[in-house]
Amino acid sequence: MAEKKKILRALAGETLDTPPIWMMRQAGRYLPEYRATRAKAGDFLSLCYNPELAAEVTLQPIRRYGFDAAILFADILLVPQALGADLWFVTGEGPRLSTISGAEDFARLKTPGDIHATLNPIYETVKILARDLPEETTLIGFAGAPWTVATYMIAGRGTPDQAPAHALKDSNPEIFDALINRITEATIDYLSAQIEAGAEVVKLFDSWAGSLKDSDFLKYALEPTRVITEALKARHPHVPVIAFPREAGDHYIGFAKATGVDCVALDNSVSPEWGASNVQSDGCVQGNLASRHMVTGGQDLIDDTLAIREAFSKGPHIFNLGHGITPDADPENVQLMIDTVRS
Repeated sequence: MAEKKKILRALAGETLDTPPIWMMRQAGRYLPEYRATRAKAGDFLSLCYNPELAAEVTLQPIRRYGFDAAILFADILLVPQALGADLWFVTGEGPRLSTISGAEDFARLKTPGDIHATLNPIYETVKILARDLPEETTLIGFAGAPWTVATYMIAGRGTPDQAPAHALKDSNPEIFDALINRITEATIDYLSAQIEAGAEVVKLFDSWAGSLKDSDFLKYALEPTRVITEALKARHPHVPVIAFPREAGDHYIGFAKATGVDCVALDNSVSPEWGASNVQSDGCVQGNLASRHMVTGGQDLIDDTLAIREAFSKGPHIFNLGHGITPDADPENVQLMIDTVRS
């Protein structure tokens, strides 16, 4: 059956008449069934670490929409927590972590081999999903890319320009590089364990890659992705890797060849025509409808969806948003997008 799954066919380089489709953050607050399950869990982290409930919210958009893939419900900040960072969520404001500002803070982190005691519930969720998903639905595991995870570990929260991480990178490169390497090693082990539990594809989310310029992008976005991909391919040769170096701009060009990933996900700051000419020439691309369409809907959604499908129609393509769906999205607009892609 795996050979017939549409997303795996696209990731292998096949051009399909109708692109497979899934959506970043497709299990989330825009769905009433998700909100009900989260209320049952009590709080966000309790939901992440409850395998039965995490599997349930992962399955909800598959039942409702019939997406071609399910993505594991978890959070990129579980790896920092597993490495020993304190992690909590403030209602209405987002995540908070204990911070890394120097050698003393770094010395308190655990080694990558110690992460699994914390993350075992995530692997249990993957096992449930591998068992319960429809046989035609691909299971995607994921992790945050090292640069993006490091920005949260250094600042203790999300920031508009990742300034604290840039400051540590410039003022204390030894500790910064050590932190990137620690996250990289942990991410390899984390994604490998997801694959062993049943994930058929894994994805690296580098949400803040766009704030890295020139040689910093190559060193802290491209190179960690290459190292992770190479290690995963050595352990699991047949498992595809998707990378999302968001807002990479011209650095999208050649990213797949330089890192070895099987697919590059594009944000909507680049046009699909540009992506087809400059990125799809190297293989599969994913994207890149603007998330705002899931709020506004209407003819603009239809027109942009058809334009993206047409632009990428001559090569392997997975239809997706250019970033995650937002909590204020209308579930009916998601259905309209899917119907338009598949019409």
